[in-house]
Formats: sequence, structure tokens, C-alpha cells
Amino acid sequence: MAHLLGAEALHVEFPTKVVFDSVTLGLNEGDRVGIVGRNGDGKSTLLKLLAGTMTPDSGRVTRVGGLRVGVLDQQDTLDDADTIGHAVVGDAAEHEWAGDARTRDVIAGLLADLPWDAPIGSLSGGQRRRVALARLLAGDWDVLALDEPTNHLDVEAIAWLAEHLKRRWTPQAGALLVVTHDRWFLDEVCTRTWEVHDRIVEPFEGGYAAYILQRVERDRQAASIEARRQNLARKELAWLRRGAPARTSKPKFRIEAANVLIADVPELRDRVSLQSLAVSRLGKDVVDLLDAGVTYPATPDSPPRTVLTDVEWRVAPGERTGILGVNGAGKSTLLGLIAGTVQPTSGRVKRGKTVKVAVLTQRMDELDPHLDEPVRIVVSRLRTSYTFGAGSKAQELTPGQLLERMGFSSAQLSTPVRDLSGGQKRRLQLLLILLDQPNVLILDEPTNDLDTDMLAAIEELLDGWAGTLLVVSHDRYFMERVTDQQYAILDHRLRHLPGGVDEYLRLRQLQRDRPANPTPAASAPASTSAPELSGAARRAAQKELQAIERRLAKLTAQAAADRTALADHDQADYVGLGEKMRAIGEVEAEVATLEERWLELSEAVE
Repeated sequence: MAHLLGAEALHVEFPTKVVFDSVTLGLNEGDRVGIVGRNGDGKSTLLKLLAGTMTPDSGRVTRVGGLRVGVLDQQDTLDDADTIGHAVVGDAAEHEWAGDARTRDVIAGLLADLPWDAPIGSLSGGQRRRVALARLLAGDWDVLALDEPTNHLDVEAIAWLAEHLKRRWTPQAGALLVVTHDRWFLDEVCTRTWEVHDRIVEPFEGGYAAYILQRVERDRQAASIEARRQNLARKELAWLRRGAPARTSKPKFRIEAANVLIADVPELRDRVSLQSLAVSRLGKDVVDLLDAGVTYPATPDSPPRTVLTDVEWRVAPGERTGILGVNGAGKSTLLGLIAGTVQPTSGRVKRGKTVKVAVLTQRMDELDPHLDEPVRIVVSRLRTSYTFGAGSKAQELTPGQLLERMGFSSAQLSTPVRDLSGGQKRRLQLLLILLDQPNVLILDEPTNDLDTDMLAAIEELLDGWAGTLLVVSHDRYFMERVTDQQYAILDHRLRHLPGGVDEYLRLRQLQRDRPANPTPAASAPASTSAPELSGAARRAAQKELQAIERRLAKLTAQAAADRTALADHDQADYVGLGEKMRAIGEVEAEVATLEERWLELSEAVE
């Protein structure tokens, strides 16, 4: 493989910190490199040095002659007066860019929902980010250097971007450098990983899963160094190995070595103890959405808008659920119904008497009263202890110990809140919410501004949190890691996803392939896959539908009775609790299967 660019003895120093000291590395054709590390350790700086947008204090960056490097940084450089189309393809004639397969793919993957002639100044921050990414990907580059390309992208767009980058070059051509905290994306796209830490850049073979394995091996050989990071990495490796076999099928992930390293790592969550504690704190009723719908009234600029229709969802104590949906589908509205900040326009919401909901928002409103106070003063007003975990794993932690777990040093405790970084504010915000002892926790995009190590620390914290957890996140890895099931908002309705995120992406593809206003001719192919029923077949389908509805009603009542029995059961009888939990799981699995069949039959008889 030909050498494309490299760094020799790089030294970079800021007034208060040495970022790199004698760093040497190289990038070859075919390399797909993910750059990871803690916030502030120099990931973006390394990317700028290699891309040529920043000059080192000493050392040099070399590149082959004529190398074309495309850069996506975190700065917004788009012209507000420009249009989307001109920003992406410039002055190229329509027949030129429309005749290029790559450009068409980029536009369809990132900009299909945006008007081609819309001015850049009318777009939101997330839409501007997509335009900037599309402009870069439409070009022809030997090397792409991407700094946080998944920011502001939803799950579908991230999946599209990963597939595009895998197909963009042949395996032995081109090169990719990407800084991202999206661990699913790293594992899906990258074949090498560079970890930036302690003024050096340490290379690893393989994507994120392989990197975690090698890092645990490294930490095991130097157990006295960064003991906390070692424990978090081993726990994450345990999840990668036990809970996500598809990830560990990646090249360079040595399964036998992983099994040895996690032999003494317990399961991530003691589900029986957490469930029983959640039931004891919440009772059997949390929040029930009963045929709930939300329609926003008309405005001078738009007609009435229906967001949710006939939502039937009984949120259970100890439930850990992820919510998926495109921007504007109604995720925030759904969470507002749970939190009580949105009232249904049809149906009703029934809330348990002991429910205490807390919401981790993207705005960080909880920190506004404390901006001028040092972190230690804010912490001193909180609870003196916090119960972390359940059952045999339960332990009492002080707020200071929790801050340490979440990456705050003793020096940072004297820092005013307003001077904290975005990631530090995010962690402090979560701590304030947890110490208020809610029993229903809603996380709205909680991974913003956090590096991979801090994400692992927060995931560990949530593993020991006993309560109902609802998560909205575009970070697929985080959602799959902290939740046990996923739902999606599709066509204004809430739908369970037994197949998780992969099933959601499949259903969204079916939605996109379905004509918006089908003509009789256009609707003919659809009737082939879902033929209309008539006569005896229609009557049989309707009869089966009624039978399923009766069975679902019985199973719902049975599940409620089982949860009540779980709450009344001797909490010290872990064997009995485990049996009751398994019974509840079997009922929920049958409900999911019946719901899938009910949906199939409903579509056929409509």
C-alpha cells in the first residue's frame, strides 16, 4: 500500500499545555482510521495537523505530491445568502452533477428532505451541518478528514454515511481519518484506531471493539496506571463480547482473548434486584398512555398538525426503553406526555401516585442558577449520599465520589460552572438530576459533548440506577448499551421493535420506498406485497384480529398481575424473583409477537 501522508516528531504546545511531544505516524492507501481519546487531549488538533490546516511548533507533516485532502471541521463556513444547491454543486450544470452517481447518492442520503433552492440562512444548525457534509462528499478526494461528522445526524443518516464511506473507495484505495464519539460508527467504518492520550498517539488494529480488547490487554500489563479506565474498559468489553456478537465478528477481535479478560466481570446489570427495587419505589403503575393523541392547532402559517395518534403504552417500573424516530416525528411530544409537560388532545394519560419524573434536556437549564458558583459549592448543597446499584451490588457514594467517577479532578471542583467545558457541564447536569432521586429518568440526547471514556462512565452509572429509563439518542451504541428494548414513532403511531435499530432502519426504508400519493398504476406493485383481502379470506383475517385483541387484553391483565405479585414477593428470595421476572419476560415476548401479527392483518384488511 502506497504511503499518502505522515507526521514526523510533531510537537504542539499551547500556553498552558503540551498537546503532542515527538509524535510520528503514517497514513497509507486503504487506511480507515478512527481517532479516539478524552476531550481536550488533542484529537481535533491531530486532524488539523494532518489535514494541513494547522502548523506544528516543531516537526513536520509530509504528503505525496498532488494529494487531495477534503476536510470537515466543526466550524460553520457556509454563506447564509447561498442556496443549498449552489453550496453543494457550485456552478456545475444540472446535467453534470445529476449525471454523477456519487453526487446523486449524497444528495439522496443527506438532503432529500430539504428544498434544493432554499437559502442557507433559513436552515437549522443540524441542516447546515448536513449541507456542509454533502458539499464535501460530493467532491473527489484521496483522503477525507472528518471531525465529528455524525453530529446533528439521526440514526438513518449515520447508517447511510457509514455505508457511503465503506463504498466510496475500493478496499486498497483512498484513506479516511475520522474523529467521532459514535462508537457504532467507529466499529462499522474503521479498520484502525489511533488513541490520543498523554501527549502521544497510540495505534491499534481494528475498529472500536478490537481497540477495547487491546486496550484492556495494555491496561492489564500496567495495572497501576489509570485503574479507573481499566475497569470501565473491561466492563465495556464484557458488553461487546456478551451482548453484541455482530461487533465481535470484526477482524482483529480475538474472541478467546476477550473471554479470558472478562472471565471475572459480572453481568452489567443485576436486572432482578433493579427491577424489584424499581417496583418497590414506583409500585405497579408508572405512566399509562391510553389511546393518546396529540394534534397541534392551526397557526397563520400552517394547518392543524397531528403528531401522535392512538398511542397505547403502559410504561412499566424498571423499564429501559429507547425511542427512535426522524426529526419531527414526535419523540419530544411523546416524552412530554410522559413528563406531564404536554397534554393529550385525545385519549388520556394515567400517572402513578409515586412517580417522580426527571428530564435531562439538551438546554442544561438545571445549571442556570449555579453559573457563577464553583462546582464544590453546588455539590455541597446536594444529598450527602447516593445509593448506587441494587441487591448485593448496592453501595453508598458521596457526591464527590460520583464527580470523580464522572471525570472531575479535585482542581476542577473550584472552577465556576460557567467556565466548565460542554462535556463537564453535561456530566454535572446529570449528577444534579440523579441526586434529586427521581424514579423515572428521561434522557434527551445525553451523549452530546462527551468522549468515549465519559460515555462509558455514564453508562456504568446508569447500570446501577433503579428506576424507569427512557432514552432518545442518535448514538446507536449508547442506546443499545443502556436500554433493553426500543420503540419507534412511525406514521404518528408508536411501534415496538423486536429487532431493535436494524428493524427500525428496515421499516424506514419501506416508508421511503412507498409512494407518497400513489396513482392506481403506482399502487399496483404495493398490492402484490400486501394484497387486499375479500370474501372468506377477509372474514378469516377479521376473526383472527378479534382473537388476537382478546388475547392481548388477557396478556396485559396477566402482566399487570405478575408485576403486582413481583412487588409483593419476598425481596430476599432472589430465586423466586428470578422466576417471576422470567414469566413476565415470556408474556412480554408473546405480546410483541401478537402485536406484529395484528399489524400485518390490519394492513391487509384496511
